[in-house]
Amino acid sequence: MADLASLSRARDLDALARHLEETGTLDIAEDLARLPREEKAVVFRLLPRDRALAVFEALDPVHQQEILEGLRDERFRQLVEDMDPDDRARLLGEVPAKVARRVLAGLSRHEREMTAALLGYPEESAGRLMTPEFVSLRESMTVADALAKVRRAGADAETIYMLPVTDDQRHLRGVVSLRQLVLSPLDARVGDLMVRDVVAVHATDDQEVAARLMQEADLLALPVLDSEERLVGVITVDDAMQILEDEETEDRALAAATQPLGRPYLSASALRVARSRATWLLILIVAATLTVNVLQYFEDELATVVRLALFIPLLIDTGGNAGSQAATVVIRAMAVGEVRFADLPRVLGREAQVGVLLGLMLGLVAFGPVAVFFDPRLAVVVSVSLVTICTWATFAGAVLPLLARRVGIDPAVVSAPLITTLVDATGLVIYFLIARAVLEI
Repeated sequence: MADLASLSRARDLDALARHLEETGTLDIAEDLARLPREEKAVVFRLLPRDRALAVFEALDPVHQQEILEGLRDERFRQLVEDMDPDDRARLLGEVPAKVARRVLAGLSRHEREMTAALLGYPEESAGRLMTPEFVSLRESMTVADALAKVRRAGADAETIYMLPVTDDQRHLRGVVSLRQLVLSPLDARVGDLMVRDVVAVHATDDQEVAARLMQEADLLALPVLDSEERLVGVITVDDAMQILEDEETEDRALAAATQPLGRPYLSASALRVARSRATWLLILIVAATLTVNVLQYFEDELATVVRLALFIPLLIDTGGNAGSQAATVVIRAMAVGEVRFADLPRVLGREAQVGVLLGLMLGLVAFGPVAVFFDPRLAVVVSVSLVTICTWATFAGAVLPLLARRVGIDPAVVSAPLITTLVDATGLVIYFLIARAVLEI
């Protein structure tokens, strides 16, 4: 069976239409993202209106922009009008100003006002992530009244599975699930069924904090309040999952000493990819000069005992790896809320113990071969260095991410590559000082 790319290149519109009709929404979105810019809009125009919206919302903003640029005004207007306000706000936050103006100009007054309200919140805030389209209930309502309102207003809401309950001033009083309403007697009061102990966030709170809260509390939707504690929107689970994926992508990029691309890999030019990596490589080159300076400082010791040079790769690689392991574990624990800055003493105590145990294990393994094939005193130097370097590396790997978060720096920035470079230089100092003391050089 021909794929979307081959059918698009052949310009067989009838076969393309049949293929699109038989293919799932997510598969279409994935295949569409792989097409050249000029072919995306051609294929997209063959989709029915409802299907087109579902496919469009499944795409990354960079691909959405490419499709919008290839649509005529009427189809363009219909598409952006039908989008959920939060998805539209996310798109407008990432496209060029020219495209953003065209999108806003094509909206009805109501949709434009909702979108402008979301864009008025800070970037990466819960307000940017929420949807203002929701169904709220009152405590005094009966189940019959509540279900009637859901049927009447639910079509325009992004979610109806979690229903907030508010008073006349829109203050949040509780939440009730659609399941609870459906399974309860029609004359029961909403106030008797709702959960009053509600988890909520404020519109200015960080998106990642809100998404993590939803994950921890197993919520399908999270109420969002303004500064006066009034309900202004809800965050849905699909948007929370997207934020967690984006944060994970950013952290992985920073942990690998590269800047996030901000777009799918195949959509980024070679120059953009190179630029995302070059800055960090330059920083690490500068940091690596510390290692060169250490070697230069101890060149007399190296000249006296040349065999010391044989174990430099072993020691600095071991220290770097131990530090990276500690940093990765601590950063992950911080991301999911298991560790805070107040836990610093406990974290350092634990990682110091881990470092000593690792160093003792590796030192015992290394002592025998070095003593047999080289020199017992050199074996002592290597073993003691392993214990000391592993302890120092795990200590550094644990403390630096916590300190970074404390001063407002993303912990991933000081993760594996930077810690490895730091431990390389300091590990060499430890090694040569121990060698100077044991070997008396």
